[in-house]
Amino acid sequence: MVLPSGVRERVAAVHGGSELPERLRLYDGWAARYEQDVAALEYRAPHLAAAALAFAFPAPPAGARLLDVACGTGLVARELHGRGFRCLHGVDGSAGMLERARRTELYQELQECILGQEPLPVPAEHYDAVTVVGALGEGQVPVTVLPELLRVTKPGGFLCLTTRSNPSNLRYKQELEAELGRLERCGAWHKLLAQEVEHWERATSEEESTQGTGYISGVVYLYQKCPIPALEEG
Repeated sequence: MVLPSGVRERVAAVHGGSELPERLRLYDGWAARYEQDVAALEYRAPHLAAAALAFAFPAPPAGARLLDVACGTGLVARELHGRGFRCLHGVDGSAGMLERARRTELYQELQECILGQEPLPVPAEHYDAVTVVGALGEGQVPVTVLPELLRVTKPGGFLCLTTRSNPSNLRYKQELEAELGRLERCGAWHKLLAQEVEHWERATSEEESTQGTGYISGVVYLYQKCPIPALEEG
């Protein structure tokens, strides 16, 4: 099936390595068409990430406080809400995307924040879970943000992250997994899940397609922040 007119161009534009102000302008302009476009791409990351996070919680999640980083128009919030999560906060660097997210009425708080350029505007150890779905990729959010995500997560809390496995994102994915592993070796968190998914979304070019399937693959990662070690007496 051929992608609708303009979808390929809009996706290419935001992933094209432009400078930050221009990229934010592109996201602002994309906000009105974003959900229509990702539906055409059969984008599964919000559903897969929410399902992984819901499975991980040991108790009903209604009281859990979640931060949806790079929340976009609220696709992840819809999936989480459908699984019983009610206390949802979101941040995004695009004012246009945040306006769309606000219209969902699913978030208790929404704030503008450019991750990688400034700290998250929330206290330390504030959230039971943090999600970053779709933004960890080449030309998007840098891998150096991982410690900041950990900072705002409660000890024992969960972090659910995603990235793509298409050819143009493989270098970023390698850097991301190196940093994920480094933080685990440091005792910051431990891995619960790394699920590779073949039909992540439809490819926008033959070069990005996985083995000619017409789709690209992606990964859902789920980590749990380690409790702070008890101080030894003496």
